[in-house]
Amino acid sequence: MKTKLRTFGVAAALASVSPLAFMTPAAVGQEAQAGQPADLITVTARRREESLQDVPVSVTAYSGAQLEQIGAQDITIIAQTTPNVTLEVSRGTNTTLTAFIRGIGQQDPVAGFEAGVGLYVDDVYLNRPQAAVLDIFDVERIEVLRGPQGTLYGRNTVGGAVKYVTRRLSDEPNFSARVNVGSYNQLDTIFSGSMPLTDTFRVGGALARYTRDGFGTNLHTGADNYNKDVWAGRISAEFEPNDSVFVRLSYDRVEDSSNPRGGHRLIPGLVSGAPVLDNVFDTRAGLDVVRQKVEGEGVSLSADFRLNDAWTLRSITAYREDSSTTPIDFDSLPAADLDVPAIYENEQFSQEFQLLYSGDRMDGIIGFYYLDATASTVFDVLLGTTGTLIGLPGLNAQTFGNVETDTWSIFADFTYDLTPEWSLSVGGRYTHDERSSRVLRRTYIGGFSECFGGSPTLIATTSDFQGSESWNDFSPRVSIAYQPTPEHNFYASFSQGFKGGSFDPRGQTSVAIAQGIDVFEFMRFNPETVDAYEIGWKFTGPRYRHALAFFYNDYTDVQVPGSIGQDTTGDGVPDTFTGVTTNAGAATIWGIEYEGNLAIAEDTVVQGDNWNFNWAVGYLNGQYDQFINAFGVDISDQAVIQNSPEWMASGTLAYNVPLANGDLSVINTLAYRGSYSQFEIPNALLDQDGYTLWNASVVWNSGDGRWQAGLHGRNLTDERYKVSGYNFINPDGTPNLGLEGTLTAFYGDPRTVTATFAYRF
Repeated sequence: MKTKLRTFGVAAALASVSPLAFMTPAAVGQEAQAGQPADLITVTARRREESLQDVPVSVTAYSGAQLEQIGAQDITIIAQTTPNVTLEVSRGTNTTLTAFIRGIGQQDPVAGFEAGVGLYVDDVYLNRPQAAVLDIFDVERIEVLRGPQGTLYGRNTVGGAVKYVTRRLSDEPNFSARVNVGSYNQLDTIFSGSMPLTDTFRVGGALARYTRDGFGTNLHTGADNYNKDVWAGRISAEFEPNDSVFVRLSYDRVEDSSNPRGGHRLIPGLVSGAPVLDNVFDTRAGLDVVRQKVEGEGVSLSADFRLNDAWTLRSITAYREDSSTTPIDFDSLPAADLDVPAIYENEQFSQEFQLLYSGDRMDGIIGFYYLDATASTVFDVLLGTTGTLIGLPGLNAQTFGNVETDTWSIFADFTYDLTPEWSLSVGGRYTHDERSSRVLRRTYIGGFSECFGGSPTLIATTSDFQGSESWNDFSPRVSIAYQPTPEHNFYASFSQGFKGGSFDPRGQTSVAIAQGIDVFEFMRFNPETVDAYEIGWKFTGPRYRHALAFFYNDYTDVQVPGSIGQDTTGDGVPDTFTGVTTNAGAATIWGIEYEGNLAIAEDTVVQGDNWNFNWAVGYLNGQYDQFINAFGVDISDQAVIQNSPEWMASGTLAYNVPLANGDLSVINTLAYRGSYSQFEIPNALLDQDGYTLWNASVVWNSGDGRWQAGLHGRNLTDERYKVSGYNFINPDGTPNLGLEGTLTAFYGDPRTVTATFAYRF
């Protein structure tokens, strides 16, 4: 029962065909001898132990061992082999995450916007995207759940969830050390270990240090661009006095001192004539008023209590906070044309209770979730060149936005076995969301504000807004599954997703007043919802398995944040900006996902050569049925679903052979990602054409499991591909803000080769 108790509360553990899920020859042989299909997986996607076949949910999961085999650095790599998923470093940052699943997500990281994709660390929801590009160390698995979530755990999300699950502590003393040495002077060191202090109490921890030179250079300052300088650590203690009680206390912290990430200009300077640089990783960004620094930490207490054979109570209590200081040079030039130093500060407290039931024919969960969070952002927009032109030297538009979230939810989800072949699941979630917001916008001359070491002169207050609003929502879920034989599982499901409304943190109330618009209505945007339909078929055989799903999303009141230049003096030159967040309208998104694995080995093989082929294919067709822009015009014929290619596909061929009292694995992955737009309105220069990445690894593991040596090559063809960018250019090519024209891009990693060495006992 102890093993079962520990797995309660995990949202999804290896609940689909992982694109990297290859077995060693010995493991294949052992399972074949036992008369079971190869790589049979037990999952807890519905808060209880089940075979993979029984789970009517679209989930892809990666074990820590699989990620270690390919030399994975951070969580963004799993998007290469997971259908219809985008995970990227957000624009001019190093550790802020942009996430989309099935065309639903959120790109803007400022306070006031909820995530469309939930990110969890050990079942604790991270309310903000800062410090969320998690490095992979001491990880048990990473799970990607596609579609609305909310009736089984945590915070409600409209697009899906990514769950980062750390390793539990061992009953025996253990220690591991790992060193990565590679291109651009990469040097990573990761240590972890645990120790039982008594039969019922154990402690452990992990410490990681990541360093790397930049892929390019800031030609203005001489500093590395796209470098890495990160410390990360985690400590935990577990108490397990008997089979009915398990308590875990953990603390984690990350510090990122990497240099600011400067963008690559896609057009020459419209005033200076500064040429487009040859190396896309080089920049001329001159903003250096503050140092780049990201710090995040959190503490959590989780406890499981088995009340009797049928009922288990679980509690998850957590507090987290993070702070990011970053100089973002939008124009990527030495002059202060469009320079934005920013400070993000976030804190949150969450409490979740789960009551889990397991009976002969029915299983389910009843839960309560509470979140109290504060997110604040302050940033200057220094329009130095514009100010000089219009006689306002050091023109600066400062924005301070603070959003307080107070939300609670009650949720439940139960599955009843109608017959041995048919089962019905019904769930629902009631959510109460409340937002309180303060938006203060002020215009200065004389340079940066006091928040960034300046002492300018205040010339105008363009917003001084305070407001509160609350929303209530009920989101149901229902699914039916038919399993005629142990090998086949067919299912159909319907679920609703809900994403709370808020207030535009960059809204300019003076614009609303000048146009006779109600200020409260101008600043507020409403929740968005999605009705999600899915049908699927899962098959598992001795050598072949697949997960095939078709989904259809009816997406309404879509929140589209943004900002545009604003001319307040009537001279034709934008001298400030205003937020243009709208509930743009409605979209229809549908697609197909096909993941599979083929084990190319004879059933009788216990030791010897072994081949495995894994694949993932995603097709997404999305369009706006209505898109009302800031001027009240329907431009649905121009708008597209951002950050979501129509096609993605990946294939991983793994070869394993015994060698030198161990196993040698050769792993090759090709990952194709079709063309996609960075924003809702396409831009031919900024948007990314389709591309293919080739990653390869050669890894040797000793027979006793203590030693590992590997060589990992990523992006071996050295593709140049954009992952994000900024656009302040009008359709006619004139600048929307600043004078030089801001159209900058940020790129994925170039070719790198890394050697890894690991020891564990």
